[in-house]
Amino acid sequence: MGKIFYIMGKSSSGKDTIYKKLLERNPELRTVVPYTTRPARENEKNGVEYFFTDEEQLKKMEENGKVIEVRSYNTECGIWTYFTADDGQIDLSDYDYLMIGTLESYQALKRYFGEKSLVPVYIEVEDGLRLERALQRERKQKNPKYAEMCRRFLADTEDFSEENINRASIRKRFSNKDLATCLNEIEVYMNEVNGK
Repeated sequence: MGKIFYIMGKSSSGKDTIYKKLLERNPELRTVVPYTTRPARENEKNGVEYFFTDEEQLKKMEENGKVIEVRSYNTECGIWTYFTADDGQIDLSDYDYLMIGTLESYQALKRYFGEKSLVPVYIEVEDGLRLERALQRERKQKNPKYAEMCRRFLADTEDFSEENINRASIRKRFSNKDLATCLNEIEVYMNEVNGK
């Protein structure tokens, strides 16, 4: 039976970089592309980071019982919705997957696929360093959205509270102070989970 290794952590903890590096180093891992109604950022491609869609398509997929989990956020730029769909991308009978998302989405997938199928990979970074990374990333955008960056940063304090992390039964954490060390520790953990 396959596993879903689920990367999560606060914004600017390095989740996207870790996700991409793990896929480069472990090409046998399959991916699942989530959906969102938010506009694409510069350099994002439809069907790669997300399937960029709209509320109408989300409603149709919900009516057809295809939505596994859905989250909406009232951002500085309007309401943005993110969701994972049972659209044929996941086949746990033969494959392991690498996914990225929130604590909330992890919990929903665990309920949908079963606790034994989901393996949490929780990334941590000290808040000051995380804020510095977020600011650097936002400055590179053509139209920086600093207010949204701040909203995300503050919302993560509540979303990833110790109480919520404990409720999700996350016991192992990975510090992303040094990327190479973090990647190596995650790969050792993944191999242990798969009995390698």
